Amino acid sequence: MKNQKALTWLVIPIFVLALFAAGMGLFDSTPGESYAYETLRGEQVTINMQGLYRFDTVSSAAQMQANDLITLIIGLPLLVISAILAFRGSLRGRLLLTGTLGFFFYTYMSMSMLTAYNNLFLVYVALFGLSFYAFILSLLSFDLEDLPRHFSEKLPRGWMAAIMFLVGAFLSLAWLGRIIPPLLNNTIPLLEGTTTLVIQAMDLVLIVPMAILGGILLLKRSPWGYLISSILFLKSITLGVAVSTMSIFMAARGVPESLGVMIPFLIITALNLIFAIILLRNIDSRT
Repeated sequence: MKNQKALTWLVIPIFVLALFAAGMGLFDSTPGESYAYETLRGEQVTINMQGLYRFDTVSSAAQMQANDLITLIIGLPLLVISAILAFRGSLRGRLLLTGTLGFFFYTYMSMSMLTAYNNLFLVYVALFGLSFYAFILSLLSFDLEDLPRHFSEKLPRGWMAAIMFLVGAFLSLAWLGRIIPPLLNNTIPLLEGTTTLVIQAMDLVLIVPMAILGGILLLKRSPWGYLISSILFLKSITLGVAVSTMSIFMAARGVPESLGVMIPFLIITALNLIFAIILLRNIDSRT
């Protein structure tokens, strides 16, 4: 595998730092009592005041702890398994490793910019940087001209492209529906205690164009279409389950997500998981 040595030196600290960060997020038991707070924008929120995320809102803390749980039980095992397979020359392993690194990149980009400052800030920044460069190196390891021949003709490209278009459309409608009406009415969107819409910006810049472009290129049998679609579906194994778990954690803390967002997302997550399995079954992993 191209860039294997460099990737090894990046994957190891990603594993160690993510294990530490997620463990601290879940198991820091610093006591405290939540309290109501009015933000500078006049939004009424509840500050958590417990554990590592004590300066975040109860809603944000629940989402971060859900993400920590999925990082520990799915993200880190996938990182180890996919790295071992990739370094042995498995194409499935390389695609899975790239998708998993995409999950860590997305997760710790958001943690670096969205989490209220705490003692792990530099850990989040390190994970953001390490996973970004590992993701790029993993992308560069593929021979694009040779990639399409490893996919079976039975691969349901049309259905996969349709799911990618659905993801792009859903995120666009969900987030623009939260942003545009307040702009038109000169009001403030739901910020949940933050100062701006970080996740919405990330999704509209990273996920939506990737889903739409990947779907178009896959229908055209472009090598980039096979690569982008593979990464998007395999990344969704961890990210989709993490977001679904966030909804459960939020409901347990008394701050359930809107059903109009949660239910469609659960359905899309399930479809992504199904097509990720179909994708892996239709790859000739020999290189």
